[in-house]
Amino acid sequence: MIEPLIDPSRRDLAAEYRTRPFGRHSAALQALLDVMYRAENCQNLILIAIGGGRWVLGERQPDRKPPRLFLDEVFDSLEAGQWAAFRRRWRALAGSELDLP
Repeated sequence: MIEPLIDPSRRDLAAEYRTRPFGRHSAALQALLDVMYRAENCQNLILIAIGGGRWVLGERQPDRKPPRLFLDEVFDSLEAGQWAAFRRRWRALAGSELDLP
């Protein structure tokens, strides 16, 4: 079994991020985000405004191609989109779903 890159028991850090996705974070949460945002781990996820205050996740493509859009989820706020990206990265790096709403 492959060891996860982040500790899946640190749900407290996920809860902290959920409460405040922008701004100053605790040192432990910042360390987690540093791992999540490394180029090799970040899954090339971006948030794309689609108008009307709505957002979708996208994935950067190589060679300056347009991003691939994930249109199955539309978010009414930047914070909701950030949380969705966080959850995707958590699943990829912890090896399990994040069971926070």
